[in-house]
Amino acid sequence: MGTRTRRQFLNEVGQGMLVVSIGSALAADLGFAPASADAEEARLQFGSLEPLAAVMEETPSERLLPLLVGRLKTGTDLRQLVAAGALANARTFGGQNYIGFHALMALPPAYAMARELPAERRALPVLKVLYRNTDNIRKAGQGKEALTPVRVESNATGGDLHAAMRRGDMEAAERSFAALSRRGPVPAFEDLQTLVEDDVDVHRVVLAYRAWALLDFTGREHAHSLLRQSVRYCVDVERARLERHQPEPGIRAALPRLLEEHGLLTKEAGRRRPDAGWTTQLMRTVLLEDREHAAAAVAAALAEGIDPEAVGEAISLAATQLVLRDPGRRPEYQTPEKPAGSVHGDSVGVHASDAANAWRHIARVSHGRTRMASLVVGAYHTAGQAARVNSQPYPLSEQLDKVRGSDSAALLRELDAAIRDKDQFHACAVATRYGRLEADARPLLDILLRYGTSEDGALHAEKYYRTVTEEFARSRPEFRWTHVAALARVTSSEYGRPAPGYAEACGLLGV
Repeated sequence: MGTRTRRQFLNEVGQGMLVVSIGSALAADLGFAPASADAEEARLQFGSLEPLAAVMEETPSERLLPLLVGRLKTGTDLRQLVAAGALANARTFGGQNYIGFHALMALPPAYAMARELPAERRALPVLKVLYRNTDNIRKAGQGKEALTPVRVESNATGGDLHAAMRRGDMEAAERSFAALSRRGPVPAFEDLQTLVEDDVDVHRVVLAYRAWALLDFTGREHAHSLLRQSVRYCVDVERARLERHQPEPGIRAALPRLLEEHGLLTKEAGRRRPDAGWTTQLMRTVLLEDREHAAAAVAAALAEGIDPEAVGEAISLAATQLVLRDPGRRPEYQTPEKPAGSVHGDSVGVHASDAANAWRHIARVSHGRTRMASLVVGAYHTAGQAARVNSQPYPLSEQLDKVRGSDSAALLRELDAAIRDKDQFHACAVATRYGRLEADARPLLDILLRYGTSEDGALHAEKYYRTVTEEFARSRPEFRWTHVAALARVTSSEYGRPAPGYAEACGLLGV
């Protein structure tokens, strides 16, 4: 063994202590853990999840589902499949592939959907997304790995990270975030939010939130691998803006000004719950006013001590109104997956709803300034889009008059038929009528869940189903059924395009 200098010895001791303190997986991610061969030093490793992650990357898509179903039958947990799929996705794409990051964002919602299904069908939503995930890895990413270990050579501050992103400097941003990640997942996530808040972009916020949610599957030792995807996404977007000489997003000036003016930089969150009239008024402000006015109204409400949950409810309801008022995709923008008149996929309302849901979640898991800022930015993000939609929401009175069923069983049959007929407005009207019965929501949600699982949904079926069910559960009774009416509309829009791999998964599971 060669002679080591005192500095090398102390450095190795320090690295060993770091591995003990933050875990071997994160230490390897940050470039500290030793590797057995030179080839492995440049490759990100995922500890006990590495073999299954490799399966997700290396198995041809036509062989994937039989292999995964076999694993499930021999004791592999569905949560492990989600974790491995997410890590394989992160390593391959690093937040820089459109279909790739949509598959990653769909994994936690798919697992939540699985928990709502009978045992024999439980794996279907997850298998559907994992098929999409691996198929895209094989087509677009096989042999490429966006994420490699990052060597940390110095300390960094959140300001360093933010400045690097604003310059479009990927290497500096990666090194800064790696240094910040040594303090643990929670501080790293809060540091990341200064980048997420810098623009209003649905992928920017949903990717950050879903990456955080995936830590419940992978373990927090993989936080850096998952969260750094958002750093890379934000840097990519900033680079493109700088190259095109586009102006800075308005939120960059509005947010610090509003936080300062309303004393939200140090203010504790309030607990005052307003009545339904107040919520409706704030919803209308966010829906109909320009972005500056909507964000200012939310900042003022938070400064007055309104519970952030109540503020978030109004933002979410405004986003759902965008779904219900959407005139449908214009003919010049249609595609085979999203024809003229459709509202599924990346429609204005679905995007707004998924973004509002993500901003609310970030507010829930954050504290202080970040909690307040998330809702102010959430309002700014949702607002300013009313010119793109109709003045009145569906269902219209004449559409409600066409509903034939009067009891819950008849309405459920009518909803199923409306979805299969791809009649968005009738499906929306039937769901609205059902809500007025104050009947059990579960049978109706089960219909929407079935189609949310079987249909492709242009990359958004899982996320939007989960957005709606979460917002339904957290909304007051007088508001919650608007979310379900919107989901019924979107479900009928996406019907008729079965998800690749779904039929095969059904056959393998015997359902």
